[in-house]
Amino acid sequence: MGPLTLVFAVVVGVLGTARLTRLVVDDSYPPMAWLRDRWRRLVNDGPWAELVDCAFCAAPYIAAVNLAAALLSDLHPAWWIVNGWLAAAYSASMIVVRDTPE
Repeated sequence: MGPLTLVFAVVVGVLGTARLTRLVVDDSYPPMAWLRDRWRRLVNDGPWAELVDCAFCAAPYIAAVNLAAALLSDLHPAWWIVNGWLAAAYSASMIVVRDTPE
C-alpha cells in the first residue's frame, strides 16, 4: 500500500466514521431511532446509554470498528465502497446545508 492510498484511506475513513457517528447519535432515520431506543433499554438508561446520545462518546468506538475493518480486510474494495458512500453522503449533506438559501 502506497502513501497516497494511505492518505486517501484516512480521509475516507474519517468522513465515513463521522457519517456513521451522526447516523447513530443524531439522525431521525426510523431504524436508527429504534436502535437507540433498544440500546437505552438494554443498558437501563445507565452510563452506557451515552454511547447513543453523545457523538464524542460514540465516535471512538465507531472509529475503532472502522479501523479494525480496514486493517483486517487489508482495505478490501468493500471497505472502500461502504466508506466512500458514507463519506460522499456526509460531504454532500454538509455542502447542501451550507449552500441552501435562507
